[in-house]
Amino acid sequence: MKIIQITDTHLVPNGGTLFESDPAERLRAAVVDVTARHGDADLCVLSGDLAHNGDPDAYTLLAEILQDLPVPRQLIVGNHDDRARLRDASPEIEAMPDGFLQSYRDQDGMRLVFLDTVDPGVHTGAFCAARAAWLDQVLTDAGDLPVLIFMHHAPIRIGMPRLDAYRILDPKPLETVLTAHSNVRHIFFGHVHRPLAGSWHGIPLSALKGTNHQTGLDFSEGDANTVTLEPASYAVVFAEPETIVVHFNDFADDSRRFLYDPHAPETEQIKPLN
Repeated sequence: MKIIQITDTHLVPNGGTLFESDPAERLRAAVVDVTARHGDADLCVLSGDLAHNGDPDAYTLLAEILQDLPVPRQLIVGNHDDRARLRDASPEIEAMPDGFLQSYRDQDGMRLVFLDTVDPGVHTGAFCAARAAWLDQVLTDAGDLPVLIFMHHAPIRIGMPRLDAYRILDPKPLETVLTAHSNVRHIFFGHVHRPLAGSWHGIPLSALKGTNHQTGLDFSEGDANTVTLEPASYAVVFAEPETIVVHFNDFADDSRRFLYDPHAPETEQIKPLN
């Protein structure tokens, strides 16, 4: 199973900019690249902060841009999003009876679970008892199926204090559920605008850069984050019941490229491609 993860698109109404960059233009470029290189993917997960300020026009723009993506997609809510407005623009998003946007699907011998880690009105994440009870039932019902979990907020400290202040502040309900089950193979999240990998209670996890702007790699204390316009990225995930591989594609990177053929004569081994 091939899964594309796109995160933190931070769309603003059409024609607007954010950090002197056009989020819609950046997302369109990602869609073009995914279509050209990975049109055979089984699913594209957009893991939250789809709009920067929860504007209805931004969600309308998101739907318009994603019309050109020839891959089934799953939208996840982030702290910059508005649940109701997102569902108005994308009514296919499933909601729990109490309004949390959580769902799952079984595909290719695996269960993919999509969590809602939003605490409305703040940028920190949350995972309450109701959401935890739902997840516990979903993991129990999965039986022997390996499970992949997608969410927006980081459930752990990543060692960057300026970002750690905005993680899920009380991860205990999530931690309790996950450690009670042995079928979770990987956790994918966004929010941090950085490529990283690690593990939590033996469960591998990963995050990636957004499509518009990134967080500078800064391990110092402070209140404000440094924002950069490093090349945007999306992840290409190859998932099998016993193997998970995650690649990070900096699709907006325009640095020099070369063709290297070690079998050619020495003077012809390296050829510029751009």
